[in-house]
Formats: sequence, structure tokens, C-alpha cells
Amino acid sequence: MMDKTFNPQDAETRIYEAWEQAGAFQPIDDDNAEAFSIVIPPPNVTGRLHIGHALNNTLQDTLVRYKRMLGCSVLWQPGTDHAGIATQMVVERQLSQEGNISRRDMGRDAFIERVWKWKEESGGAILQQLRRLGASCDWSRERFTLDEGLSKAVLKVFVELHEQGLIYRDKRLVNWDPHFQTAISDLEVENKETQGHFWHFAYPLADGSGELVVATTRPETVLGDCAVAVHPDDERYQHLIGKMIKLPIADVEIPVVADEHADPEQGTGCVKITPAHDFNDFEVGKRNNLPLINILDREARLLSEDDGMGGLARIPAEWRGMDRFEARKALVAKMEELGFLREVEDKTIQQPYGDRSGVVIEPWLTDQWYVNAGELAKEAIAAVEDGRTTFHPKTWEKTYFEWMRNIQPWCVSRQLWWGHRIPAWYGPSYQVEERDGERHLALDHSSPQTFVAESFEDAETKARAYYREFGLEPEVVGEFETAREAEEANSAAPRAVALWRDEDVLDTWFSSALWPFSTLGWPDDTPEVVEKFYPTSVLITAFDIIFFWVARMMMQGLHFMKEAPFKDVYIHALVRDEKGQKMSKSKGNVIDPLELIDEYGADAVRFTLAAQAGQGRDIRMSKERVEGYRNFGTKLWNAARFCEMNECVTPPDFDPKSVTNTVNKWILSEAAATVKAINAGLDGFRFNDAAAAAYRFTWNVFCDWHLELAKPLLQGEDEAAKAETRATTAYVLDQALKMLHPFMPFVTEELWQQTGQRDTQLITASWPQLDGLENADATAEMGWLIELITDIRRLRSEMNVPAGAQIPLIAVGASAETAARLERHQALIQRMARLADIGVSDTVPPASAQTVLGEATLALPLEGVIDFAAERARIEKELSKLDGEIMRLEKKLGNEKFVANAPEAVVAEQREKLDDYKNQKTKMGEALERLQGM
Repeated sequence: MMDKTFNPQDAETRIYEAWEQAGAFQPIDDDNAEAFSIVIPPPNVTGRLHIGHALNNTLQDTLVRYKRMLGCSVLWQPGTDHAGIATQMVVERQLSQEGNISRRDMGRDAFIERVWKWKEESGGAILQQLRRLGASCDWSRERFTLDEGLSKAVLKVFVELHEQGLIYRDKRLVNWDPHFQTAISDLEVENKETQGHFWHFAYPLADGSGELVVATTRPETVLGDCAVAVHPDDERYQHLIGKMIKLPIADVEIPVVADEHADPEQGTGCVKITPAHDFNDFEVGKRNNLPLINILDREARLLSEDDGMGGLARIPAEWRGMDRFEARKALVAKMEELGFLREVEDKTIQQPYGDRSGVVIEPWLTDQWYVNAGELAKEAIAAVEDGRTTFHPKTWEKTYFEWMRNIQPWCVSRQLWWGHRIPAWYGPSYQVEERDGERHLALDHSSPQTFVAESFEDAETKARAYYREFGLEPEVVGEFETAREAEEANSAAPRAVALWRDEDVLDTWFSSALWPFSTLGWPDDTPEVVEKFYPTSVLITAFDIIFFWVARMMMQGLHFMKEAPFKDVYIHALVRDEKGQKMSKSKGNVIDPLELIDEYGADAVRFTLAAQAGQGRDIRMSKERVEGYRNFGTKLWNAARFCEMNECVTPPDFDPKSVTNTVNKWILSEAAATVKAINAGLDGFRFNDAAAAAYRFTWNVFCDWHLELAKPLLQGEDEAAKAETRATTAYVLDQALKMLHPFMPFVTEELWQQTGQRDTQLITASWPQLDGLENADATAEMGWLIELITDIRRLRSEMNVPAGAQIPLIAVGASAETAARLERHQALIQRMARLADIGVSDTVPPASAQTVLGEATLALPLEGVIDFAAERARIEKELSKLDGEIMRLEKKLGNEKFVANAPEAVVAEQREKLDDYKNQKTKMGEALERLQGM
């Protein structure tokens, strides 16, 4: 006997462990099975399951379970990302809390060992949390971006791209985090609206003929200015282009240049240009051949040592080493003292912050490693243009194209210790000079020689070959961590060459860009895996990493595998709170999916997310919605208990095409139509449509109608009809469990095991194949019957007919077919609509409530059943209340100030209320008209 309720807290872990023990998550070994593969967007090893992860993985798991039941050989590849800066931050914080020495005091090797220890003990908790969600990944293939195989792939890709000229070292601006002292990606920069200032400064012309006024939000960068730009068509400044300006404090002269970056409509139309400290200015500098003058060090302090770029000479001696914000105050005060401060304007500005460090990010000029993304992007653009890869919704292709067609070089180096260390070694660089007709060999101190290789041994071989070109046969004495250590080794052994390793590591996105094929074993000899599962079938991810991950996987996959890494890319929307606001800790509206799972079970959380996952539409999440879908699971459970109590079992030889009863033909037809709708929804990545079809069939069709319509047959005297209905009901319950399994895996698996003698788990059962069961006649007849009962129930409710009152139904103008249907289903109609009897007539009886169904008018005589005068008064009173509410809301929504200033979610809620009140008024008005006609 089944339990009265399903307890997810007791069942979910037990069911999940049974799936894992049975190997249900692994691809089936069948060469004839269609392959379906999907890679999990690897969460940070430091991560914890948030609501976005829950949505993303629910959608992936829904597809995976669906395809598995269709008989595909399914690989859902799991794993985690080493998350360079996040993980390093966690361990450094841990060291600090323990009172231990810093990582720099520990040294690189000891620190890396400590991080690995943390990873083994505490990292990857999110993968356990994904299990709680029901994610059916093939955990036997779990990968980590720093594991041996993936590291091998990273080395191979870096070296090959370097050999092809697609990876190079260059001095460019990067987002520099002064706290972590590393370059960071745009994704790790959080732009916040802050209250700042525009300082307006006068720059005097060098010939004393006047001045130009510029404005800046970062006065300290004045010391690094290399020009003032004006628009080439700005008539006010045509005569000044090419003239020199005396830059205050720095005591240097800089030119006035013509560049379209200067907007004549903004401020004075004059823009100070600091190429080494502003991304736009960097481009202006390149166009106008301006020097790059850096004035800041790694910690965003004014330089205290010469960096060889000329910035130190511009900084007053007493300011050297000063923090950038202290320098800002000092410079403003000095400009005011010199008489060059013209105005201070309050200004709301967008300030860039490091999302991990929380400090203001500086555009900073450094030597970094870059990928020629513009070249790699060409084929990645073409693959989407020609349909090899398709975005869903297709509107995201525009976002992809806009970024890819304007792509900048990709900075792939990070000044961290945790990550894939860049496979580059450096040694002394030589050049041959001709002096007095003789060939002389000289050290080139401007830059060391670089040797990029997959191992130190390979780098050593390349180094020997390089030095032989100069007639040298030096002894390579080993690998050193820093240039300083190498120089000391060289000094100790003059004929030796010491190589030192690049200290930087690769951007985390570099290794994750290889994820679709590196996780399959590439570049090792695993052709059977790669050929079967690459390219992957679909990628499901969030819109905010289209640039950082999707685009880079496209570039690397096409370059190294010669095929796009996925056929389809589904971009899911944001999960917002119940009011439509974006979740954030500061607002206090973050919803924890693990807490929801604890309270309502994983199935309810999953179905809530899937049911709202409409393409291009954000999801509103609330406990009330989750509770509603938990109730849906309870409804399904109770339906299964009803079937058990009525001995509904499917015989082994049951043929659904052989049923004869209209009710049974109809429910089978509805099941077949629902399977088609779910197939279409999931195949087209319309998860909400698929979930809605499964919900409607299970709750409205099967539970609400079929079980009620089947009761007379199950309780009747016709044994053949009873047996057929038992078999059909049990069969359809099985199909419902299969249809719902991708969305609600736990409760369906539990019911599958409890409602029959099974030879397989539901997770590996076959998807419903119900072709040939759709029956138009049965659907039409039962649809008519359901509409009739629904209309009568509605009439009774609107006319306030007492629930226990048994009243007659008169069908006026009924056709022969309608009369026959009324006769066939009379007992059922009377029972479900609480009718005394059913008759047909040519005229409507007096004092009757009426509705129309097809050609017939359905009349309910109400004389003596209700008090007409009292009902009229009640309805008129309700209408008066509704008019008041409608007037109030129309006035509120007609207030432009309210609509403009109120949160969008509040305005939408008020409009929904207004629509609801108007609908109620319409129905009440119809009821009043009926009463007035009686």
C-alpha cells in the first residue's frame, strides 16, 4: 500500500543513489544509438549553487533525461573551473584568518600545494549541490580545468597558437586590479553608479596666446597627458591644431591633435588624452602616434621608481609613491594654487570596481600575452551566419555578431599563482652588430629572448638552437623562477645560460574555451569518444557569458577541431524575485535554491523554473509558485493512490488501440497529443510550452476529468468496461510519469517503483510512443461533455445556486446528435453537475439561467431555488464595489508621475488587478442580465 504522501526529504537521496549505483547517468554502449552530448558550464570550484545555476542545470537535465528516454547515448559532461582569482582569494583569506604568513612569504610552490589541499578538502561543493537538484551528469567523467588531461590540452593550444602567430606578447592597456595586482577580464569588472566630480582645468598654450579648458573625473592622470584632442571639424579650434600646450605641474609640452573622439557637443569640445591610463585615449594615441606615459605602479600609486617610460620625471618628488586618491587631492589643490582650476562639477559617474577585491579598477599599461581574437573570430562568425550553430532565441545572434565583429585582442595572462602557468621561458637576447667591418655579438638588454614550449625540456632545446645561430654553445644551467635569479646564476657561470619561467598564469577563460573537446580526452588518443560526442548537441548558458565563454569556445573549437563545438546555443533568461526585480544581496531578495529544495523538494523547484522558462522572458521566482508546483506533485501522488485503490493495473498484453469505451479512447488520445506537444516544446527549446503541456494533461485532463469520468465505469457492473478502464487508467498514469520525469524526476521515479512490477528504473525507461492513438471522434465527444459540465457548474456558481440543490437541465433546440450524447452520458452528467434530471424541449422554461453550447441552449430552471430579488441586490452590490476599485486603479494608472516613478513590477501588478476586476465585472454583469430576464 502506498504512503499517503511523498516525502522528498526521505526519498530524494535514496533515489539519486540508486540511479548512480545503476550507472543510469552514463552513455549507453550502443553504436546504433544516436549520440547526444552536452557540457555543463563549469561552475567555479569555489562556488555555491545559486538560483541561476538551478535554472541552467534544470534545463540541461530536462533535455538530458528526455533524450536518454528516447534511446540516445547521452553524455552530460560535468566538471568545475579552477577559478583563478576567486580560489586564490579564498585561500589567501584563509591563511590570513589562521594568522599564517602571506603567499609571497610562503613562496609559489608551497602556496600552490596549500591551494590543492583546500581544493581536495573544500572545493567543488557545488557538484554535490547539483546532485540535490537531480542533475544526472555522468559523474564518472568529472573533469577539472587544472587536471592533468586538460592541462595538456591547454599547453598544446597555447604553443600551437604561438607558433601560428596567433598568440603574442604586447604592451597594452588592461583592467588592472591594484589589490590583487593582476589584470582581470571585463566580466570581473563591476561598473557602479557613484557620485563623483568633473574637474575643469585650464591648459595654457605654450606660446602664451591663450588656454584650452578640459574636464576629467580622474585629475591624477593629468601627469600622464600626452595631448589635447579637438574634433577635426570643430571650427573653434582649427587654428590651434598642431600647436603646443604647456602641461601644468608636469612641466612638459604636449600637442593639440585633431581626432573624432573629441565631441564638439560635450563640454568645451576639448579632451585631455592620457594613452597609458584610458582605453579610449589609448586608441587616440595610436592614431596620432602619441607616446605612452605611465605614471602609476602595480598598487596604483604614483611611480617612485623609473619604469623606462618617462613618467617618473613628470611627478614632483614629494608626490612619488603617493596613493592615487591622495595624489588626486594634491593635484587639484596644486592646480587651484596655480590658478588653473576653473570649475568643479558634481557628476554621477560609472566607476569600475573589481568584483572580487571591491577596489576601483585602473586601466594600466603592462606587458601581457594576447590572442589574435580578430583572426579566430572570422570562422566563428561564419559558423553562425551559415547556420552551423544556431542561437535560441535567435535575437542573441545580434549580440554575438556585434561583439565578434568589433573584437579586441584577448588578454590571456594573469598575475596570479593559481592557474595554468604560461609555457614560456626567457633567456638572454643577442644581436649581431657590424663594427669596423667585423661581426660583433652583443647582448640586447631591451627585451629577453622568449621560448614557448610545452615543457622546460622543449624550451631548453629551442634555446640551444637559438644560441647556436650566434655561434654559441652555452651550458643551459636550469630553470629559474625569476629573471633576477637567472641573472645571478649567469653571473656565477659566465658561459652558462639560465632560463627563467614566465611568472604569469592564463586567464581562466582560456582553459574553459577548450571545454567541449578537452573534456573528451583531446589531445590524447581518444578518437572514439571525440568522434561520438563532438561536436556537442547543445549548449545551455546565460547571456552574460556569450562573449567570455560561448564566443571563445566557438573560436577554439573551430580552429582546433575544424567544427563548431555545438549545434545549438540556448540562452536562458534571468531569474528575478516575485516582483520582477533583479536579485541582489544588498536588496535582501536573493532566493536560495537549496533552502527551497529543503522546504518543498527538488521537483517543485525544477518544475517552477522550467514552467517559466519562456524564450527571452525573465523568470519571476517566489515561494508561492514553488508551493503551487509542490501541490501539483501531491495531486499526481493522490491520483496514483486512487489508481491503486481502484486496482488499476496494466496487463502485460494490454493493447491501447483495442479499447472501446469513449472515455478510454479520449484519455489515450489526449495522452498522444500531449506527447507530441512536449516533444515539440523540448525539441524547440520551449521548455515552458513543454512543461505547460505536461501540467495541463496531468492535472486538468487526467486527474480532474479522466478519474472523475472513469469512476462510474470503475464502480459499475460492466466487468469488461471496468477491466478496460483499469488497464487504460494504469497505462495512462505510466505515460504521465514518463512525460513528467524530465521535469520532476524524483516523485515520478518513486511512483514508477510503487505502482507496478518494473524491470527498469524510470530514468532509463522508453519515452512514450503513442502514435495511432489520437481519436478525433472521442476527443470531440468528451470535449463537448466536459464543456457542458463546466458551463453548468459555472452557471450554478454565478447564480449562487446552493451546492446541494438538485435542479433539472433542459436542452432547447438540441440536434439529434446532442440529444443522443445527453442520453449516453446522462448518469455521468447528472452526477458531476448535480442535476435532478435532463430533458429536451423546444422552449426555454420560465425563470431559467441560460448558456449556449453548440446549437443548443442549456437552461436551468431556478424558480424556488434561489431568491431572485436577493441575488439581484447581491450582484448589484458587488458591481458597485468593482466599479469603485476599477475607478481607483484607472485613476492611479492614469497618473503619469506614478507610472514613471513606481517600480515596473508595481505598475504591472496594478494593471493585472485592473484587468482582473474588469473581468469580474463582465461576468457579474452577465449574471445580472440573466436575473433581470427571469
